[in-house]
Amino acid sequence: MIWIKNGMVIDPVGDVVYRADLVIEDGRISRILKDGEDPGEEFSGDVQVIDGTGLMAAPGLADTHVHFRDPGFTYKEDIDSGAAAAVRGGFTQIVLMANTKPPVDNVETLCYVLDKGRKTGIHIASCVNVTRQMAGKELVNMEELAKAGAAGFTDDGIPLVDEELVRKAMAEAKKWDKPISFHEEDPALIANNGVNAGKAADYYGIGGSPREAEIGLVKRDLALAQKTGAEVVIQHISTKEAVELVRRAKAEGVHVHGEATPHHFTLTQEAVMEKGTLAKMNPPLREEEDKMAIIEGIKDGTIDLIATDHAPHSREEKERPITQAPSGIIGLETALSLGIRELVEPGHLSYGKLIHAMSTAPCELYKLDGGRMEEGMAADLVLFAPKERWRVSKFASKSANSPFIGEELPGVVHYTICGGKVVYQRN
Repeated sequence: MIWIKNGMVIDPVGDVVYRADLVIEDGRISRILKDGEDPGEEFSGDVQVIDGTGLMAAPGLADTHVHFRDPGFTYKEDIDSGAAAAVRGGFTQIVLMANTKPPVDNVETLCYVLDKGRKTGIHIASCVNVTRQMAGKELVNMEELAKAGAAGFTDDGIPLVDEELVRKAMAEAKKWDKPISFHEEDPALIANNGVNAGKAADYYGIGGSPREAEIGLVKRDLALAQKTGAEVVIQHISTKEAVELVRRAKAEGVHVHGEATPHHFTLTQEAVMEKGTLAKMNPPLREEEDKMAIIEGIKDGTIDLIATDHAPHSREEKERPITQAPSGIIGLETALSLGIRELVEPGHLSYGKLIHAMSTAPCELYKLDGGRMEEGMAADLVLFAPKERWRVSKFASKSANSPFIGEELPGVVHYTICGGKVVYQRN
């Protein structure tokens, strides 16, 4: 039994924060004792007491867009090191992307990932590919992979350009009741990926990636989603136009989810000019108007998922010239803090709304057991000090490709609890 005393509880469904004690038994939240409620005599014996004074308790965070690079690229990250980064950031649910080597386009590789994930102490699910070898030509056996435990389908990292193939993929995903997620960047329009076509690209003397590359594919896929009825995720939205397209589609009843990363609601293209490859990512950081449109989209629910797109790379890879270095940054260990600094502290979101986008909505989308603060729910929790500050320096991840190194951020995770067990405790 664990007894968390004197904390502030965040209920993301009711969007309220209140003082209460939490009692955890047999991996579930057995009691929520509101301020002043008598716990009774049963609270005796072998009880681990956690002093929650100054801490907020929320459902464990869920990240539905993560790269652990395992199998094939484990010098960047593996499932164990990725899980260590996750719990340090307050995450108890992870949904992995499938662009590994070999890619997760077959049952054997999927089972390898899921089996290794079960040993980490947190919940690790995995998407599988849409197309074989991520080649964009032939659909995987979606029925077989869905029955083997695939969380969803995506070729994240490589856009799908064949419209008829996308239509068929959506129809199959709907048939097997799985979400299908899309990386929306038309390669035909991109001269150099990872850098916004505009001020940032001009700074480096390259062509860059124009906003039209995202807008065109988002339009196409929202139209296909409306026709097929599939549940679609528009991943890592970077443009104001894409936000508005998703907003309109939702109003028309399309089953679409908008996803935003902390770096896209925090940074603009000026960061890649200052930080170089540490701020290079796909899709790229864009303009202030785009950043603010993403924040507005999160506020009004157009963007219902906050996901990190945690993308580890080695130091040697990121030290290459801007056009040769890989795109992507790590994000699991800074996501909650950036959400607090960029969304809660300026008054854009309440703590309840932030946790809803980082836990409740992701769990609902992938039918995961979590995301709610209720008696009987899984005891997957994060306890954090919202006002306490920390400096970004060392990481639990194998990689350190973050543009936030050296910054002081609010929101220190003190405990992560998964399945009623403490899987992370701050020293």
